[in-house]
Amino acid sequence: MLDSLDARLLLLLTDSPRLGVLECARRLGVARGTVQARLDRLTERGILGGFPPELDLAAMGYSLTAFAVLEIAQGKRAGVAEALAAIDEVCEVHATTGQGDLFVRLVARDNDDLQRVIDEVVGVPDVLRTSTSIALSTPVPPRVRPLLERTARTRT
Repeated sequence: MLDSLDARLLLLLTDSPRLGVLECARRLGVARGTVQARLDRLTERGILGGFPPELDLAAMGYSLTAFAVLEIAQGKRAGVAEALAAIDEVCEVHATTGQGDLFVRLVARDNDDLQRVIDEVVGVPDVLRTSTSIALSTPVPPRVRPLLERTARTRT
């Protein structure tokens, strides 16, 4: 579980990921060693996985985002996931319940490129069926801020 200081530290780093430990300590009003110990503990527990830059895929030329629901052969999830990971445009894969077995977020440069990517996905052994939807917009982007803010408010 996170406490209020952990949450406030993570909020600070979410807003300014390039801040140093000393500046984080100054802004939070705690000792530098406290911040370092918290960061180490959050990393060891797997809560904090690193500080990757936030990239705009559209600005990189991948203006199309799509989601594919894949039905796969029973017992073949690991092999299919490994093959999907080898497709550069596959951004993430989730094993799911419901109609499909895997939920895949992928990107493409345009509709023709999307067709090429889908053809690659369909060509993966043990992929039996796909259903793809194109994202028109992202009204709520990926976020964790509300969870951190709630934790910062409620835990002491």
